[in-house]
Amino acid sequence: MTDAALPRLDERVALVTGGTRGIGRAIAETFAAAGAKVCVLARKPTELEETSDALAHLGAEVTTVTGSAGDPEVIADGVRHCVATLGGLDILVNNAGTNPAMGPIVDVEPRAIRKILEVNVEGPLLLTQHAWHAWMRDHGGVVCNIASLGGLRPSPFIGTYNVSKAALVHLTRQLAHELAPGVRVNALAPGLVKTDMARALWEPNEEAMAAAHPLQRLGLPQDIASAALFLCSDAASWITGETVVVDGGMLVA
Repeated sequence: MTDAALPRLDERVALVTGGTRGIGRAIAETFAAAGAKVCVLARKPTELEETSDALAHLGAEVTTVTGSAGDPEVIADGVRHCVATLGGLDILVNNAGTNPAMGPIVDVEPRAIRKILEVNVEGPLLLTQHAWHAWMRDHGGVVCNIASLGGLRPSPFIGTYNVSKAALVHLTRQLAHELAPGVRVNALAPGLVKTDMARALWEPNEEAMAAAHPLQRLGLPQDIASAALFLCSDAASWITGETVVVDGGMLVA
């Protein structure tokens, strides 16, 4: 597909959490290239500065917010900043996620459970609440939650993370039901994507992991960004409450 045939987001304002690396960075760059104004929320100032420069090089109007996507104060201030600086908030991408626990879910410490749920579930809900009240209730909009294939089926080592993503999948349905018709809410469920966050899962045996996929490769951040662009554009104007699996065929393997 040529660039001219790709969906456009001209003059729309998108807030992307965790937008300085991996899937979030690819989404931010793809949206900027499609004409969107982009607000990036992430924790590290140096990464935000580098990302801002890269998006501006693509011709986008950019602003940034420093802090955690699980912090209620950062969330409230970030939404206000986005609307005030860029003139609105038409698209919210809840991409930021965390997983400080590896191993059986029965052994996970309460503090890790709380952190996972704070960032992966509570954060997206609070961000959507603030986006709704600050802009989308009166102007409409789109929310795209980045869930996971692990939210649709169990897998070893990352059970608590998987449970949080299952909650995010249902939160997507609930919000789609409540916020229609003005706001569409969908989710993406990536499979194993080559990001730093997932490095412990794919790096030890990348070739074998890739071969297990029907499409014979691991995912790249751009694979998810392309799907996010579709869901957040007018090309998906009759889709809401859905979780789109982008996994190289692993769900049917």
